[in-house]
Amino acid sequence: MPQPPPAATSAPPTAGPGDPVDPTRLAGPADPVERTLAPATVAVSAGRPAATANAGLNLPVAFTSTFVASHGAKEPGDLVYGRVTNPSWEAFEQALAALEGGLSTDRVTGARALLFGSGMAAIAAALSLLPEGGTLVLPRHAYNGTLGLVDGLAERGRVVLRPVDIDDTEAVRAALPGAAMLWIETPTNPMLEVADLPALVAAGHAAGALVVVDNTFATPLLQRPLEHGADVVVHSVTKYLSGHSDVVLGAAVTADADLHATLHTYRTLNGAIPGPMEAFLALRGLRTLHLRVERAGANAAELARRLVGHPALTRVRHPSLPDDPGHARAAAQMDGFGAIVSIELAGGVDAAEKLASSVRLWVHTTSLGGVESTLERRRRHKEAPTVPENLVRLSVGIEDVEDLWADLSAALARTSP
Repeated sequence: MPQPPPAATSAPPTAGPGDPVDPTRLAGPADPVERTLAPATVAVSAGRPAATANAGLNLPVAFTSTFVASHGAKEPGDLVYGRVTNPSWEAFEQALAALEGGLSTDRVTGARALLFGSGMAAIAAALSLLPEGGTLVLPRHAYNGTLGLVDGLAERGRVVLRPVDIDDTEAVRAALPGAAMLWIETPTNPMLEVADLPALVAAGHAAGALVVVDNTFATPLLQRPLEHGADVVVHSVTKYLSGHSDVVLGAAVTADADLHATLHTYRTLNGAIPGPMEAFLALRGLRTLHLRVERAGANAAELARRLVGHPALTRVRHPSLPDDPGHARAAAQMDGFGAIVSIELAGGVDAAEKLASSVRLWVHTTSLGGVESTLERRRRHKEAPTVPENLVRLSVGIEDVEDLWADLSAALARTSP
C-alpha cells in the first residue's frame, strides 16, 4: 500500500493510508504521562504537517495526477499515481480515523479511513463486501440513496434483502441467521429510530455477518461504532463532517487491515476518488465539528421541546425528548442527541408543502448537516415509500435559536386552513 513521503515534504507526519493512526495521545518532556486528547482537540490537531520552523500550519492542496518515481523497483512508500492516493486525502483520512477510533480509554487501535468521491461511493464500497447473492439485513427506514442502491442490486439478483425495524432488537436478531451483512443506521434518516448499537453489533457477529454502520447523523463526536466492534463505518462527509454545504464526499473507516485494503482496492479500481480541493475543504470544516455539533444539537433540542404539543403537528421526533421512543437508548450510548428533528403536519401533505414554502430564514432544500437550518418534505423523493407523506425533516443549524423559532412558528401558523 502506498505510503506518504517523509515529514519534510508536504505530507502529514502521522501515518500513511495503510497505517494505523493515533494522534489522540499526548506525551512529551513537559508532560511525560501519556494522556488521551479530547475529541475537540483531535478535530483541531489531527492531520496536520509536522510543527517545524517555517513549515506551513496547514498542508497545501496537492494538485497532481502523478508522482515522481523512486529509482529502480517501486518502493513501499511510493505514491505513484493520483488515483491511488493523495496527501490532501490522507490528511483528512488521518483526522477522521483518529476521531472514529481514538476517543476513549477503550479506543480502537489501527483505525483507518478512506475518503471517497461521495457518500454513495463510500456506501457502494461497503456494500461491495457482500458476496454475490448474499443476504443483507438493513433498516426499513434509512437514507434513500442506500435503499435505492440495494433495491437495484436485489432486482438484479445480486443481494437478498431482509428489511427490519432497526430499533426492534429482537426482530433484527430473528432476521440475522444466514445473513452475510447487517447494515445499521442510527439514528435513522428521517424517522430518527435509535438502534441498540452494542447489542446489534454483537448479534451480527454471532450470526457470522459483517456489520456496517452509517454514522452520518451522529458523527464520531456523538457515537463511535468501532468502539462497539463494528467492522466498517460509513459517512456522507458532505453533511456534518465538512459542514458547509460546499463539497460532495464520503468516507469509510475500519480497524481491520484486510477490509481497509479491500476497500482501498475498490476505490482505486472503480475510480471513486475525491478531489484534492474537496478534501482540503472537508478537513477545514472538520476543525470546527465540535462547535457546530454542540450548537446545532442544543438548538435542535430547544426547538423540539417547543414544538411538542403544537396544534399544527401530530408528531415530533427528537431523541432528546424524554418521551421519544429512542430517548433512553440514545442517552445510554450516545454523547448527544444530534441536530435532526422530524415533524409530522396535522394538515397532511398540503400543510407540509406549505410549511416548506413559507419559511424565510430556514432554507427549503435537500441534504443536511450544514451550518444553515434547512427543511424538506422527504416524500418528495420517490425512494422513500415508507416515510409518512406529511413528514418534514428539519436539519437544525447554528443560527440564533430565537430567530429560528420565530421563522418556524410563523410558517407553521400559515399552514392552518
